[in-house]
Amino acid sequence: MPSYRAPVDDALFLLNDVFHIERYGNLPGFAEATPDLIEAVLREAARLSEDVLTPLNRIGDTQGCTRLADGSVTTPTGFRDAFKQIVDGGWIGISVPEAFGGQGLPSALTETINEYFCSANMAFAMYPGLTQGAIAALLAHASQPLKDRYLPKMVTGEWTGTMNLTEPHCGTDLGLLRSKAVKQDDGSYRISGTKIFISAGEHDLSENIIHLVLARIEGAPEGTKGISLFVVPKISVNDDGSLGAPNGVTCGSLEEKMGIHGNATCVMNYDGAVGWLIGAENHGLSAMFTMMNEARLGVGVQGLAMSEVAYQNAVTYAKDRLQGRAISGVKYPDKPADPIIVHPDVRRTLMTIRAFNEAARALVMWASLKSDVAHRSGDDKQRQAADDALGLMTPVIKGVLTDLGFANTVSAQQMFGGHGYIAENGMEQFVRDARIAMIYEGANGIQALDLVGRKLGKDGGRALMEFLGELGAYIKDKNADDTMKPLVTPLGVAAGHLQQASMWFMQNALAKPDNAGAGATDYMHLFGLVALGYMWCRIAEAAAGKVAAGDGQVERYRAKLTTARFFIERMLPETATRLARIETGAASTMELPDEAF
Repeated sequence: MPSYRAPVDDALFLLNDVFHIERYGNLPGFAEATPDLIEAVLREAARLSEDVLTPLNRIGDTQGCTRLADGSVTTPTGFRDAFKQIVDGGWIGISVPEAFGGQGLPSALTETINEYFCSANMAFAMYPGLTQGAIAALLAHASQPLKDRYLPKMVTGEWTGTMNLTEPHCGTDLGLLRSKAVKQDDGSYRISGTKIFISAGEHDLSENIIHLVLARIEGAPEGTKGISLFVVPKISVNDDGSLGAPNGVTCGSLEEKMGIHGNATCVMNYDGAVGWLIGAENHGLSAMFTMMNEARLGVGVQGLAMSEVAYQNAVTYAKDRLQGRAISGVKYPDKPADPIIVHPDVRRTLMTIRAFNEAARALVMWASLKSDVAHRSGDDKQRQAADDALGLMTPVIKGVLTDLGFANTVSAQQMFGGHGYIAENGMEQFVRDARIAMIYEGANGIQALDLVGRKLGKDGGRALMEFLGELGAYIKDKNADDTMKPLVTPLGVAAGHLQQASMWFMQNALAKPDNAGAGATDYMHLFGLVALGYMWCRIAEAAAGKVAAGDGQVERYRAKLTTARFFIERMLPETATRLARIETGAASTMELPDEAF
């Protein structure tokens, strides 16, 4: 059976020594986030992840969810008790404003906790995670009466939330959706239609499920300009907050799928269900994108989380599995063979995963702190700059972290050889569960197109110029440091590749848009490598300071310096390959006629 230990010490190092969370003390909620409180919260989240959620992961995978004759759905054994602990501990509302029953703590804390929950049990973690996304959309766009009616019990977890976008005939192209909304005299709407692939659409973990549903009001314009967003509860909510009659919302079936079996992925049927408009008519996509952007960061965390738990188990196996002798000479003469961790290619694999995990965790935390500034700062300029950075980095985090997170679970499985293909060891489940993260909340090819087609040119390229400016200033500042120079000099080369690729698109994509489409995924990964390299430099800077100060865990920090060097030497040079692919353009990609395939 696989095991998991939450990397609490690594998160504390990032928060305290790399990003200096105390510098954000002027933001609401940060003053209360004392070092002692942060550590206590993370260690309790680690305990819950390790002792409660991890043992349920295999159970959830083998049992799955069950749809009963009346359309209700039961979750796997142990999920209800575990979810009660989530509710009792107030874990869903960690970063929600206190006005709605949350604790108002930094988002960086929530994303760290979500990493632990996902590593321990990704299918389970989706239930509270989707609720957090729905809460974010309601906070940003709902009227005060809707907030007052739904948010308090969603924040506690007594009620859960979903997002309903996809229909059988349309996924990414939401302009084709057919679900309709008919306005009623009392201001409500009757929602009818079918939605598919709805995660956590029906289950037995909470007494009510609050669905956020995209639909087209009768007479609305065609395409995306005519889409509205509605809140549609599974069970009607009375004016006094009590539950009323069942609404016209039912689970038609459960999808049979590759992974995340413990999460109920539903076909949802809306038959004249009563819903209430969120925001303005025909402006539903902007409201839903609030939830989707939250979800995309959360899905990026899933990629990291699966990579981390797969790595931990691969390391354990590599230290225990005896196979052959080291090519440089026997390392364990008292054993009949050396453990496979002595072999360079095994170490290359493990170091590649480790180097990704630590930098990806830092990137998520960096983005989370930007989110807090964007939502909490009283300074308009600071809010705008943080929002720009977050918007630019969201497709990178979603796309790169899930692409590489999945690749890393496969590499970790490879460490086990044939034993990795056997369900007993859990590695094949990690591979299956991680695969969905590349697909949902916008498939990764769409993330790449969003980055190249929308984010680069937005506001005259302001966000990209700010990021490159921040990066350039950091590189220039640290180049005089003998410890940092071997790291920041190659980072400067990679940043140059990113700038060159960005300029190439500006010069070659307007006249021939296929050039952008053909190079988008390479650009996204080039951007991701530069961002991860930036994180490694900041990690190494803090680690070097710990070593110089003679910190009691000096060997731990020296290991970070070695891992930083590995990333810079072995992984960052891929930016040159990505740039070369981008600059070939779209000719060979698009030349074959359709019938030649």
